[in-house]
Amino acid sequence: MRILMFGRGVVAAVYGWALAGAGHDVEFYVRPGRANAYGESMDVDILDSRRKGRDRHVREAWSPRYCEELAPEHDFDLIVLSVPHDRLPGAIEFLSTRIGNATVLMFSNMWEEPLDVVAPLPLGQVAWGFPQGGGGYDDTGRLRAALIPGVLFGSFNEALTERELAARGAFRQAGFRVREQADIRGWLLLHTAAGASLYSQALRHGTMADLIGNMAALREAMLVGRELLPVVEARGVDLRRHWPATLPYRLPSWLPAAALSLANRTVPIVHRTFEAHADPDAEEPRVVCRDVLAEARRLGVPTPGLSAAAPAFMPDQSC
Repeated sequence: MRILMFGRGVVAAVYGWALAGAGHDVEFYVRPGRANAYGESMDVDILDSRRKGRDRHVREAWSPRYCEELAPEHDFDLIVLSVPHDRLPGAIEFLSTRIGNATVLMFSNMWEEPLDVVAPLPLGQVAWGFPQGGGGYDDTGRLRAALIPGVLFGSFNEALTERELAARGAFRQAGFRVREQADIRGWLLLHTAAGASLYSQALRHGTMADLIGNMAALREAMLVGRELLPVVEARGVDLRRHWPATLPYRLPSWLPAAALSLANRTVPIVHRTFEAHADPDAEEPRVVCRDVLAEARRLGVPTPGLSAAAPAFMPDQSC
């Protein structure tokens, strides 16, 4: 399959690496001039757990292929769009005149209404998924990431379309196990809120890497997540459909905090996911927290824990 990864962010890079390794024809769309800046090769350090029962630690120089133009008559079959949620409107507007016959796989966090976000695109050419791996670039430009076996997919259709099935097939061919989410809209909103709960404490202490083994900070994150559940519910999400995802926030906060603290210290794939997020200047955590807090305030839902963390992501505003 001819696949275009939109941008060279962490998620695009690590899944592009995996898809290319499975034999797909993968390119990365980057802004003009960026290909030369990136150079011919990328150092990757990936903890890959797609093989059942065995993690594979890959350290290699990889040579991704870049393109800096996307003509309307391109021949890509699949465009994987994974960018920070605040950049989605611009990316989608760009793709709206260049989609061709490709399927666009939405592979990003979303906090706005998903169907409103993709409105400029032909809805029949949109598929919905979400990555389960991630990481970061270190100060040398090396990609340090983790891949877990599952990839989440969902649909707004009663029956999966041929395009949706083909997108799933591409990831299955790359060794991923496809997990279906019946309420993809609710899951996307809930996941963004959950991200805000962790980011709020990561920003107070530095980065996500600083939450490793930090029981007190993780407990505060659980409490913030708990207070954000009513925000998601006020958006019309039936939380009963997502009880496994919401359970950690309903338990006594010390219990999930202790479990996560143990996991991010001792489970390699979890440890890598936290430690790779070590950029203190990363903008996405700040944007996620700001947008979730703004929505809570708009809906009139009190969020004292998130508000208390606001100086870490809104330092120039009154909180």
